[in-house]
Amino acid sequence: MEIIPAVGEAEKLGAELLVLGVFGDGPLTGSARAVNDRCSGRLAGILGRAGLGDAVGAMHMVGPLPGVAAKRLLLVGLGRAETFSDRAYRQALSVVAKALNGDPATEVVVTLAENEVPRRTLSWRMQQAGRILADGRYDFGLPDVPIREERRNIMLLVPQTLTSELVTALRQGVAIGEGVSFAKELGNLPPDLCTPTFIARTAEAMANQFGFSVDVLGRREFEEHGLAAFLAGEQIAAGDCKLIVLRSDRRLATGRPIVLIGNGVAALDALPEHEQRLHRAPIRDMRGIASVLGAMRTVERLGLALNVVGLIVASQGWTPRQGGWRPAAPKAVRRRQAHESSLLGDVLGYAAQFSPSCVIDVAALTRACVVALGSHASGLFANDEALASELMKCGGRSGDRVWRLPLWDDDPASSAAGEADPADEPPDAIAAASDLARFATAYPWAHLDISGTASTAGRIRGATGRPVPLLAEFLIGRAQAVPGQSIFPPRPNPELHS
Repeated sequence: MEIIPAVGEAEKLGAELLVLGVFGDGPLTGSARAVNDRCSGRLAGILGRAGLGDAVGAMHMVGPLPGVAAKRLLLVGLGRAETFSDRAYRQALSVVAKALNGDPATEVVVTLAENEVPRRTLSWRMQQAGRILADGRYDFGLPDVPIREERRNIMLLVPQTLTSELVTALRQGVAIGEGVSFAKELGNLPPDLCTPTFIARTAEAMANQFGFSVDVLGRREFEEHGLAAFLAGEQIAAGDCKLIVLRSDRRLATGRPIVLIGNGVAALDALPEHEQRLHRAPIRDMRGIASVLGAMRTVERLGLALNVVGLIVASQGWTPRQGGWRPAAPKAVRRRQAHESSLLGDVLGYAAQFSPSCVIDVAALTRACVVALGSHASGLFANDEALASELMKCGGRSGDRVWRLPLWDDDPASSAAGEADPADEPPDAIAAASDLARFATAYPWAHLDISGTASTAGRIRGATGRPVPLLAEFLIGRAQAVPGQSIFPPRPNPELHS
């Protein structure tokens, strides 16, 4: 799919499908008004009968109109003009993206970016439009997964002269959208496919495509670096515990590297898939892995002038038990979570050898953040005020929000010593993050708990691709802050492919 910025009059563009935004109150504006004038008021009459009301994302398809070049028009409700917000803008774009997935049109013009959003620039609107329209329309050809081929051109109409800033913003959005789509594609794979070996092959395929350096660490490296938890995993099941190191340093960018850590158990869980859906439990925890790989892909898609190191923790968690599947006891689940924390602690210690400017780990160690924050925001823990503030600002800009939670060095379990087995207690997000902080004392560090944000709620879960938008916004900001370096390498043309 190709997404390009364009300047023109919507009513004169001969696309197969023209997408217009309309408010539920007040007169038609922008391209919708121009189209209505062109067809002598017929569009307003259709809207009066369509009954879109004030609902954001309500849609109505219209056939050809006299004097209008487009073959069909898709009218999308933007809600009330007086309450139009960045959330409503993204929601309308998401509805359009979903509609386009099932539409045969190969030439589409989208005009939603012309609608002003309070406190947001046109560049921001372009980036968000590129990201949301690109998300889900790209097939990355993961190992053992066939590629879906399709061709579509989307023109994103802008209401002013096209500038390099707008082209850059759209390029950023498309690249972020592809990273989100990649994370969702990986996160939605069948659980029996998502083994540590498969993840290693996926990372190697990315390395070949983008010029990463990649190392897959095994027993010898675990012993060399004193990674005790990985060695313990190797003793349980040889080859089923891997640490994958991806390095995006071929541009020789200045400054110390940024380290991203993706943690997850790439395996079947203790319940069969249909029972997990009934119990509303995640089928497997690929979410931290997928988000870091998606962010790394965005870095290379944009050619950001940054040194980024991705550390991927791929561990085989649960295996089928003799005699069939049986539910895991709560105590066993707690011990599994403790093992995951130990692996992540090992990697946080290992990350210090890169002398990083900062380290961000992404994991879903507990479900406590789901209770507190739902799917609204990821939990943020940090040992550095500046890094925490930077991530919170990036979350607000990208719409991939975080909520900061405290790190405390006290141990609640110690006050009740001898009264209960800690393995019987509910998982504690603050205690888990505070425990990890002990391993991250040599650099600014942040932990993102994505238990509630990286997959949709309900019985059938689907990956959301979060927090790729947050991480991408953070990395773009860091690249822009590097003095004397271009964010993007020169390109022969401004076309944007997704």
